Amino acid sequence: MCSSVSLGGRNNVFLCFPGAAYCQFMDMLFPGCILLKKVKFQAKLEHEFIHNFKVLQAAFKRMSVDKIIPVEKLVKGKFQDNFEFVQWFKKFFDANYDGKEYDPILARQGQDVAPTPNPGDHFIYKPKRNPGPQRTSPTVPKNMPMPQRVQHNMPAIRKNPSLSRNGGSDAEVMELNQQLMELKLTVDGLEKERDFYFSKLRDIELICQEHESENNPVLSKIIDILYATEEGFAPPEDEDLDEQAHLDQDEY
Repeated sequence: MCSSVSLGGRNNVFLCFPGAAYCQFMDMLFPGCILLKKVKFQAKLEHEFIHNFKVLQAAFKRMSVDKIIPVEKLVKGKFQDNFEFVQWFKKFFDANYDGKEYDPILARQGQDVAPTPNPGDHFIYKPKRNPGPQRTSPTVPKNMPMPQRVQHNMPAIRKNPSLSRNGGSDAEVMELNQQLMELKLTVDGLEKERDFYFSKLRDIELICQEHESENNPVLSKIIDILYATEEGFAPPEDEDLDEQAHLDQDEY
């Protein structure tokens, strides 16, 4: 879809979140519904992204498109929010595109476009630790279950029979591979976030254990919450915890 408006870069959500691509798609679907000279195709800053989405929202209103754009979420460059909006817009585009010829460069009067944003700048979660005295690395408590690492076994992509008969489409294969890579980056970011907060919980547990003899009801309640499990959840055995802790030490 992105290649149809000659915006360069790869066909993925990273190209769309500055908003200029959506504006050109609207002009492609409904010529004259949007003034492309108002679009900031060189947008690199958040306030420029917001400007582009306001132009897009005005075009939606002009064409009676009943869709509220989550501008504040999209301009932050978060993968999930942008991916959901791309999915919706792709369906909207397919439902309205009539296949007519369109010269995107001529339509925007030869304006250059900004380079595709670097995925690493927007979609990798990097938790920030609060400044303060660092605790020495504690031994892994035997009571608190260690989160299990997710094995990144990506599902195999089913081949489309029609594409196989015609030699396949390199562009579609590349796009699917890029989507898989984006999903992997998202999973990696979530795992880092999970491990970060789990380490906080382990520190809390150690503090509670150090003062367990004081019979403090607040500490007792905190320990109950830490050790509570949901129905169907089985904590790993001690051997599994030791092995997981060893793997974590090797990794970090």
